[in-house]
Amino acid sequence: MTLTDLIPAPRAVEGPHRGGFLPDRNTTLYAGPGTQTTERWLRSTVGAALGLPLPPGAESARNSVRLLVDDSLEPEAYRLSVVQSRGVEIRGGSGAGVFWGAQTLRQLLGPEAFRRAPVRPDGTYGIAHQVIEDAPRFRWRGLMLDVSRHFLPKDDVLRHLDLLAAHKLNVFHFHLTDDQGWRIEIKRHPRLTEIGAWRARTKYGHRASELWDEKPHGGYYTQDDIREIVAYAAERHIGVVPEIDIPGHSQAAIAAYPELGNTDVIDTSSLTVWDNWGITANVLAPTDNTLRFYEGVLEEILGLFPAATSPFVHIGGDECLKDQWKASPAAQARIKELGLKDEDELQSWFIRHFDRWLADRGRRLIGWDEILEGGSRQGVRAPGGETTEMGLSAGAAVSSWRGYAGGIAAAEAGHDVVMCPEQHVYFDHRQHGGPDEPMPIGYVRTLEDVYRFEPVPPQLSAEAAAHILGTQANVWTEVMQDRSRVDYQVFPRLAAFAEVAWSALPAPAERDFADFERRMTAQYKRLDALGVGYRPPGGPLPWQKRPGVLGRPIEGAPPNV
Repeated sequence: MTLTDLIPAPRAVEGPHRGGFLPDRNTTLYAGPGTQTTERWLRSTVGAALGLPLPPGAESARNSVRLLVDDSLEPEAYRLSVVQSRGVEIRGGSGAGVFWGAQTLRQLLGPEAFRRAPVRPDGTYGIAHQVIEDAPRFRWRGLMLDVSRHFLPKDDVLRHLDLLAAHKLNVFHFHLTDDQGWRIEIKRHPRLTEIGAWRARTKYGHRASELWDEKPHGGYYTQDDIREIVAYAAERHIGVVPEIDIPGHSQAAIAAYPELGNTDVIDTSSLTVWDNWGITANVLAPTDNTLRFYEGVLEEILGLFPAATSPFVHIGGDECLKDQWKASPAAQARIKELGLKDEDELQSWFIRHFDRWLADRGRRLIGWDEILEGGSRQGVRAPGGETTEMGLSAGAAVSSWRGYAGGIAAAEAGHDVVMCPEQHVYFDHRQHGGPDEPMPIGYVRTLEDVYRFEPVPPQLSAEAAAHILGTQANVWTEVMQDRSRVDYQVFPRLAAFAEVAWSALPAPAERDFADFERRMTAQYKRLDALGVGYRPPGGPLPWQKRPGVLGRPIEGAPPNV
């Protein structure tokens, strides 16, 4: 294993020099204050893989792995030193920095360190004498997983968190609700999972496909499941961003509680959890009852996702069709009552309500870039004299998905931004233009395309660029029915994305993709050891194909918007 095999690429390396360290069954583990998560992880994961017990030892012991917090380093930075006969020392600016250093140590030990049990009980795992200094470019390095369109069992979610940690990603955006299913238990509203978590059948392929999976589909996470997921993520220094989508993408909730819909326009009691893909016109009614209902939902959400690891709550805010509001006497009366201009401002009022509600409870709202719409005016006067604020609070953040434009506008207005443009980092988009890609959706986004993605638009001023928190890849699962399909779409592209999010790379055209591709040879071996069903460089394996299932490929290069 050579140093140049590391992914993501570290900031600086001294060495490797002659000599090194050979851990064995006598190697001890010293964990200084603040490093206990890494101590537990090394024993349970790397130690188990290599058959090394790693018993506790003294800081001064030889033949040891030493973990230390060093506040002279940046919070997520680390320095990994390998010294012949002494062992390995990992210093991090915080517990997180130590943990990321341990991920590098695992790569240095070789692909066998990624297995669950030893395959060579008497094997030796040498690490060359060297010093690695490293730190991330962005503090938000995320992946969004949609479990509404297709539910993933809890164990698959935990596995996904392990894979994020292995790539030094630190934000898990958990898309829990949508038209096709409500996936989290809310005790005060039990029908959300009794009814909203299940659909009778599912479109198979793109929505234009004539194929259906007639098997009922569904599932949800109990509140204890959620607590376990959040705690498991925190042990790996991953924050969780729960998403409860409002006011659009809410048909599953309306199917469970019809009074949430626009009852003066349609018979909402006839709605079911949606079995197709796309955007439905069935959106939440802008009533006080709806506000109180979702305040109750969010009260339970805040109790399940502690502020220390989940400072942000995502409220969606995207793709809210206004047809029913235009036709609804109640919605039109609400617009008049609030002194709003139109339905766009009504949506802004809806979002702003929860922006204030979350801020009052010490959390920050984040939403898709549509939350910027209808919010240009600072305030409007309602007939009773009350001022209704239309702009987002200073603490609200934006997920820029339709391109760069929303993120640019938000950053220039002083809002924090997570860049996740669909043209570049939507992993439901196909990886190749060939005929064998399963259920091909969207533009071709190859491993190299992802590697050349740049999260910070060059036209941003330095002040606005400081509002780019980082970047995120999004995994929408309409055509990903199970873990194997998620694996195929996400990997190996997640490795390229991780390097973009972590490493200080040159401009996109100057990036050395040939070197990255060479380093991927070792990364494929790690993924094999982890049991990840990635897309092979030569194309899908026979069982990864889905012949005859209609997708929605878009030809040509994606627009740079």
